[in-house]
Amino acid sequence: MNADSKASRDVNSGGIDPDSPIHPDRALVPEVIRVNSSRVRRGFWPKIRRVASRIPFAADALAVWRCAQDPATPRTAKALMVAALAYFVLPTDTLPDFLGAVGFTDDAAVFAALLALIGKHLKPEHREAAAADLARLRGED
Repeated sequence: MNADSKASRDVNSGGIDPDSPIHPDRALVPEVIRVNSSRVRRGFWPKIRRVASRIPFAADALAVWRCAQDPATPRTAKALMVAALAYFVLPTDTLPDFLGAVGFTDDAAVFAALLALIGKHLKPEHREAAAADLARLRGED
């Protein structure tokens, strides 16, 4: 047995491409978490600023972002949240966002599924901060 036969497919294939979509069953792999976190750090705020007034799930996206930043959020829940946020940030997902309202239906479905699975970790303070963020983004403050 050699090192190549023991290594994961990501190691054998040269690693994870940070610009390509990541299969959902790999959301908890440490390297994938790192790539997703990087995508979210770079892209979440620019994207939410552009689309907050056009998407009905903006408050949920912001609450998930706030919860993912909370040190008290369990690591597994945080990794799933970051995966959903990374999917939201990607411009080329199942339904590309440039398709207008239709382009965000897959993102809305991802957030709905995420909230069904781990929504119990969203605290009132996450939702309150998200509401304040949303008001600021929409110029309502």
